[in-house]
Amino acid sequence: MSMTMDDSIKRWTAKRKTALVVEIIQGKTTVAEASRAHDPSPSEIEGWVDDAKRGMENALRANLLEIREQYEKQLKDLQEAYGEAMLELRARKKLAALMEREDRAMVAPMVRETMARN
Repeated sequence: MSMTMDDSIKRWTAKRKTALVVEIIQGKTTVAEASRAHDPSPSEIEGWVDDAKRGMENALRANLLEIREQYEKQLKDLQEAYGEAMLELRARKKLAALMEREDRAMVAPMVRETMARN
């Protein structure tokens, strides 16, 4: 492990995570060694490596506008999905209310008929 990495790290800041991930990418240490030397689990460290790879991919894109457009499209898709879900939820609530009213309307005559017989 590098001399820059403190063995008693209490809080994993972005800077410390970056230093560890760089050491792994450079082959100075492995995920297993880093996990043994520090507290994070191997899966947590692998997650940091995956996050770093995604960040590098975005940083190396030819045009930052593409990234913005990609995020805006994802946001628009999520907003549309949310809107559709809200419409469906409202429709289900209205249907449930209508069915409840209809059930009460159907039950009331049967109750009156039964009471009239007794």
